[in-house]
Formats: sequence, structure tokens, C-alpha cells
Amino acid sequence: MAPDSPGGGLGPVIGPEPTYEILDPAFGACVDPVSWLERLSGGHRWTEGPAYYADLRCLVFSDIPNQKLLRYDEESGAVSVLRASTGHANGNTRDRRGRLVTCEQGARRVVRTEPDGSTTVLADSYRGRRLNSPNDVVVKSDGTIWFTDPSYGIMSDYVGNRAEQEQDTNNVYRIDPDGTITAVADDVVMPNGLAFSPDESLLYVADSAFLTDASAPRHLRRFAVDADNGLADRGVLAEVEPGIPDGFRADTDGRLWVGAGDGVQCFTPDGELIGKIRVPEATANLAFGGPKRNRLYITATSSLYAIYLNVTGAQSP
Repeated sequence: MAPDSPGGGLGPVIGPEPTYEILDPAFGACVDPVSWLERLSGGHRWTEGPAYYADLRCLVFSDIPNQKLLRYDEESGAVSVLRASTGHANGNTRDRRGRLVTCEQGARRVVRTEPDGSTTVLADSYRGRRLNSPNDVVVKSDGTIWFTDPSYGIMSDYVGNRAEQEQDTNNVYRIDPDGTITAVADDVVMPNGLAFSPDESLLYVADSAFLTDASAPRHLRRFAVDADNGLADRGVLAEVEPGIPDGFRADTDGRLWVGAGDGVQCFTPDGELIGKIRVPEATANLAFGGPKRNRLYITATSSLYAIYLNVTGAQSP
């Protein structure tokens, strides 16, 4: 089969380089040597925020500059527009009732889509000042919603709306079921992707400040989560290069699958890089899906990709 390219047709992506880069033999058990990277959809501007709906056999993802939420149907392979004029939607997830929760970084808010299609604003300010530009979001099993708030969406009009920053820092926030908003971490320079460990005892946060400042961090931070949902800093888990660490997810064994400049990088719970999935575009985010949660969906610049693995995704719900 002829090699594919980011701007070419859909289907298997086969080129001169192998799909996987195995840096440690342990990574060999995570991948299937006969599976391949598939390009499912293309022609977008900047794909992000994949969220899988097992009950509907579909994936929701964002095209940030085009202000669209898109829906990939797992059975037909069709991609359709779920919603337009999204406020530069970025990260997405589902809450414990299956409702879509979205970070609208251009509108500077976190919203929930109700069953009737209406939206409810969950957070748009903190201590009387507007949020910066909510980026990525996860939901813990107790119903709390956690999101990052860097300033990327107010730096330009391409992925948001240029504006003055009102918050003194770029924070990680928690929204409690009663609606209370708490800043749980204020020392991450540019908090981006975030994910819990399978037992939710740890919260990992990507610091992607290197994107706009070559002297700034590009690593994964690790925080211990206490019984009251407070965080205790456990330091840097791993440096990520080339590019920056963006969105990521954990599998059931605690490995982290991280979007980076050369594709998807796989780290052990101790921070050892054991392998990579080569993707022909810089990877922004990912999510596990499929009936067995072993299909990794990858949003990478202009395209949506997927590949089957020998691991099971741990994200909830």
C-alpha cells in the first residue's frame, strides 16, 4: 500500500518508518505488531479534546480555530458537525451522568451540554475575575470536575480571542458538585493536559510553557490527591520532547500515553519513557475508546487518527 501523508487520503498510514519505536522491551507487550495507524478524518485546522461515548459508539472532538465540535461515528466512519460556534472549544470529557463537559478557551469558560442540547456554564470566573482560557478537563469518580487554565486562548485571535489576563497565575481548578470553584495548583507555568492515575491517588498535569518560551518547562508534574481533594506536589515525573507535552491519558496499569511533537510517547508510572507511536503530525490529545477501550484515538494537528493497542484505557466514565 502506498505511503499516506497528513494532507492525503484516509486509511492506513504506512511510510518508511515503523509505526512503533520500542525503547524498552516492556513497550512491546503494550502494542500489537500487526496493528497500524489509521487516519480517520482530515482537513481540519487544529484538532483537540477527544471524548469517547461507549454507549453511542462515537468520539467527540474539537477543531479549535474553526470553532466546531465534531462527531466521529465508530460504526460508519462518518464525521459530522455536532455543534458550531463553540467559543473555540478545546478539551472535552463526560461527567458521571454522561453529559459533555467542554473547555471553551475563546469564551473563557467551562460549559456542560445538557440532554436537550442547551449549555450550562460551570465556570467562567474565579474570585471576581475572568478565567484565562480553560484548556483541558477531567472528571473524578466523585463527580468533581478538574480543569487547567493557561493563557493560550487570550494570546491571539487564532485559537481564541486576544485579551488581557485577569488571573495572577495560570491555575488548575476543581469544581465541586455544589458549584464551588477552587484553585488547587497555582505554580504550574502553563498547565495543559491532565489525568488521574487509575486509583485517583495521583493527578498528573502537563506544563507546556516551552511552547512560547524556550527557557520554560515542558514536563509532566505529579500531585498526590488527599481525601479532601487537596493536592500535594510530588515533583516532576518526566521531561517530554520534542515539542511539548499536551493531552494525555492513563491505561489500567498506570502507564501514561502522552501527546508530543513526534506522536504519542508512553511513560511508566515512574516516569520512564519506554516507547512511542509515530504520528506524522504533532499530537495534541488522545482518548481510549472502542468496545474494549483498547483503541487509542489521537487528535493531531489537521487530523484524527486511531490505533489498536494491547492495553486498556483507564479514563472514566
